[in-house]
Amino acid sequence: MSQRSGAETLALMLEQYGVTHVFQVPAVLRRTMVEIEKHTGIKRVRPHGEKPAAYMADGYARASRRPGVCMAQVVGALNLCAGLRDAALAHSPVIALTGGRDPSTKFRRVYQEVDDVPAFETVTKWNATIDDPERIPDMVRQAFRVATSGSPGPVHLQFAGSEGQLDAGEIAAEARTESRYASVPPHRPAPSEAADVARAVELLRTAQRPVLVAGGGARWSGAGPALVELAERLDIPVATTLNGKDSIAGGHRLCVGVVGTYSRASANRIVSAADLVCYVGSETGSMSTHFWQVPPPGTATIGIDLDPEAIGRNYPPAAGICGDAATVVGLMLARAGEPLSRPEWTAAARGAVADWRAEHPELLSDAVPVRPERICADLTEHTPSDAVVVVDTGHAGMWMGGMFDVQQGQDYLRSAGHLGWAFPAALGAKCARPDRPVVCFTGDSGFWYHVAEIETAVRWNIAAVTVVNNNASGNQSKRGFDRAYGGVQTERGASELWKFKMVDFAALAEQIGALGLRVTRPRDFVPALAQALESGRPAVIDVVTDIDALAPLAVVG
Repeated sequence: MSQRSGAETLALMLEQYGVTHVFQVPAVLRRTMVEIEKHTGIKRVRPHGEKPAAYMADGYARASRRPGVCMAQVVGALNLCAGLRDAALAHSPVIALTGGRDPSTKFRRVYQEVDDVPAFETVTKWNATIDDPERIPDMVRQAFRVATSGSPGPVHLQFAGSEGQLDAGEIAAEARTESRYASVPPHRPAPSEAADVARAVELLRTAQRPVLVAGGGARWSGAGPALVELAERLDIPVATTLNGKDSIAGGHRLCVGVVGTYSRASANRIVSAADLVCYVGSETGSMSTHFWQVPPPGTATIGIDLDPEAIGRNYPPAAGICGDAATVVGLMLARAGEPLSRPEWTAAARGAVADWRAEHPELLSDAVPVRPERICADLTEHTPSDAVVVVDTGHAGMWMGGMFDVQQGQDYLRSAGHLGWAFPAALGAKCARPDRPVVCFTGDSGFWYHVAEIETAVRWNIAAVTVVNNNASGNQSKRGFDRAYGGVQTERGASELWKFKMVDFAALAEQIGALGLRVTRPRDFVPALAQALESGRPAVIDVVTDIDALAPLAVVG
């Protein structure tokens, strides 16, 4: 067996797994970087921090359903670790490669040395060290296997040496890969008991007011089309979690919107009124249930999940099915029988959506400063039908979760809770899907986190379009600080705690070399979006919005 360096082996394995980009902050795995250039077509994207590198890999993974790879040397490993938390919460298959302590110099106060391995334990499915170059092939195979299998999620491999110099060693082991684990899902487990499927179908057929809720597991499984077909066959309204938002088109007659905290009132009202809620790939956490108030405790549920521990965790199920979401829904569809009609219930669902629209005339507002609802409505109508839409958390997540309707064919990726995630994640998504438009929605508060990545986008011509809801503030904090002040906060409190200087992000983008467009009137947004999409360049659309516009709070019942 011929000898080759661990670096060449790692480079070849990454290419064989279908990796097209790695997001790395020097200096880590230097020899591997050289071998990537010599032997592969992989692009080595260097952002301006470890955390955005992790976010880029995360966006890449969610957009492509393939593992995203990020790297950092030992001194930056904890920054990379912090960026993995969103991937962990969203079950995104990110593979983090870092430098680490050399066994020969441990405990001797080597420059910059800290034991990083324990920190990765809480944000990864698997967290391991490589101290012998011969182990590189089997450990990398295991990393891809763990990241993509079961409920996907991030993994961490630490290579010995502050820069992972272990990769320079010569090895005899083969650069063999397993193509099955190059994407999600590699396996589609079916339920072991056919009676569980029959029970779930019978419950759905006999319920008077059933609702299907599509979660992030439905998205990772690609269960959306089968779920919509099942809903149409049995005439059942469909709500989604934020992670499952693209499982059904927002304009579908059975879609009632996102349920939970960052939600649409129509979804919360219909789910609260249901006598049976069927969760497909949802952990039923606090965000998707508004802290377990929607549906009310005691409501009958069906739990369908790949992870058996998720079934019944928060709502004891009348039926539980462990298996791949698309597989289970397909089996349910095969047993669904003749089409049903629930005219009163589905009419109530459509009425709830109509009532919600009537409650929000701001969707059509011509007010200046611009209302965020109007931006969301224009994005609904004018974002290309094949776009990848990437959304931040906080007010951005609330506005888009409730006000934006996904079209069939679009992907919707949202921050699982970390402000600033969306912009670098959108760049990663565009790297993964250069053939599709990528539109990011964030606020100025979120954009400030990683604004330096405009330069990265320009350097690599990553032509994502970023829409900034710019109200010179983090005004989501207003309500909380009003409460803290016992009513209404002082002007000093507001100016020091959540208001910012108004900055023209379009001018900043132009200075760096991107396309920058500033919008101050509602009617100018759609032409700006069209120009940005047609430009083929990284673009920032800076929309000056109303600082007093607060996203609506969740409705209960």
